[in-house]
Amino acid sequence: MSRLTLRILAINLFAVAILFVGVLYLDRYQNSLIQAELEAVSHQAALFARAVGEVAVEQELSANHQLSPNRVRRMMRRSSTALPARARVFNANGALLADSLRLGRPGGLVLIRPLPPPTADRLMQEMAERVYDRIVNWLPRRSGLPLYRESARQLANSYPEVIQALRGVSVQTVRATEAGGLILTVAVPIQKYKQVLGALLLSVEGEKIDQAVRSVRFEILGVFAVVFAITVALSLYLAGSITRPVQRLAAAAERVRTGHDRRYSIPEFTGRGDEIGDLARAMRQMTDNLWQRMDAIERFAADVAHEIKNPLTSVRSAVETAARVTDPAQREKLLAIILDDVNRLDRLISDISEASRVDSELSREETTSVDIGRMLETIGDIYTSTSRLGSGDLICEVNGDGASLMVNGHENRLVQVIRNLIDNAVTFSPPDGRITIRAGASGQHITISVDDEGIGIPEGKLDAIFDRFYSERPAGEKFGTHSGLGLSICRQIVAAHDGWISAENRKTPGGEVLGARFILVLPKAGLGKGGGTD
Repeated sequence: MSRLTLRILAINLFAVAILFVGVLYLDRYQNSLIQAELEAVSHQAALFARAVGEVAVEQELSANHQLSPNRVRRMMRRSSTALPARARVFNANGALLADSLRLGRPGGLVLIRPLPPPTADRLMQEMAERVYDRIVNWLPRRSGLPLYRESARQLANSYPEVIQALRGVSVQTVRATEAGGLILTVAVPIQKYKQVLGALLLSVEGEKIDQAVRSVRFEILGVFAVVFAITVALSLYLAGSITRPVQRLAAAAERVRTGHDRRYSIPEFTGRGDEIGDLARAMRQMTDNLWQRMDAIERFAADVAHEIKNPLTSVRSAVETAARVTDPAQREKLLAIILDDVNRLDRLISDISEASRVDSELSREETTSVDIGRMLETIGDIYTSTSRLGSGDLICEVNGDGASLMVNGHENRLVQVIRNLIDNAVTFSPPDGRITIRAGASGQHITISVDDEGIGIPEGKLDAIFDRFYSERPAGEKFGTHSGLGLSICRQIVAAHDGWISAENRKTPGGEVLGARFILVLPKAGLGKGGGTD
């Protein structure tokens, strides 16, 4: 059983356990039974004490009346069967005159309780009742009752309620026995013409009350047992529906981590529409993206090795040839070739380093709100003021205010993308060509386009130009001036911003190419990946 399952069981059963402890109290029900029993015993005690005061008094000429021990015992003997409680009568001096449990002479205290025959069911019931009594007696309400002790010598001083009755006050008490039971006592004064002649003490064992409360508790506990079983079953089902998929996902992730091939995959829980299903889909997509990233790294490493190998081969060939050439002019020419190849390697390594840092830097840096309109206007001012366009013009058209052209991203990297596109347009445009940058909001996206008046892009190469190390340079440009990573880095940065970039040729209605157009689409600020559609 997993730790998560144990936690779910503990949490669900905690509330049931609180109800279980609450059922053991049943204070209001028990108190109502005790109060009803005390009222009944008090009524009987008042009647019997009035009868004793009328009948069992010795006739004396003086005003001081006394109880007749013989008459009290005779009345006690005749009425003991009618009284549901133990009755004891004390005279005004506190001496015991009669006890309903004493048969014959003093010393013969007999308590008769019929017991059922011993059976297996009865033994189990008694064991359950003993356990129940231990638990109930441990509760604070039962343990807080005063303890009832039976004195060997029955005197009024042994019972505080009798002392109060001899003073003319009726008293009701509830006490606990050493065995954990209840004793209800009622002490009333026996009076004759308002003269207190003695006290009557009626005591009733609370066994009937305990049995009534016990039966109610057992019935509730039976319902509790059913609720407990259902709670455990539902908790195990709930825990299983959570822990088993999580364990499978954890095991699959561990296999993917430690495995060296792709036969291990994250299981799909297509039938689940909850967070477990979302987690499985996210982990599966994460694993697929991981394999794609590894494939991209392998392809990148292969492409880098291929691109570096060409200038290195040229350098090696030139060095080997220079070692055998004695003509100074030829040697100077070979040294120039070596220098060009070294510069090409330097540019290539710098661009490769830049491309490899893009993803890691974008993942570490915090995104900020970028005003695309202001960014484009600033870039346009820089190019215009520094004369980097030659004799050409740069036109920046921004449609919309700052609020509608806000994106979440990395401003420096977005500036790098726009500058790469402008530099690329400058390279392919004629000396007096015009470059136009347009920006506007469309639905939930912001669209940026860069137009030039160059020769356009060869048909079939509109997507290939974004591949690594692909270079389609204008005629007359020196070989090796560019590494072919600029547009690839642009696509990499745009993809990290949840956008996309594409290229197309601008044409006249007759099909004549007017130049190239690069289109950059970014989601507006506040939208995640795939945040909206046009």
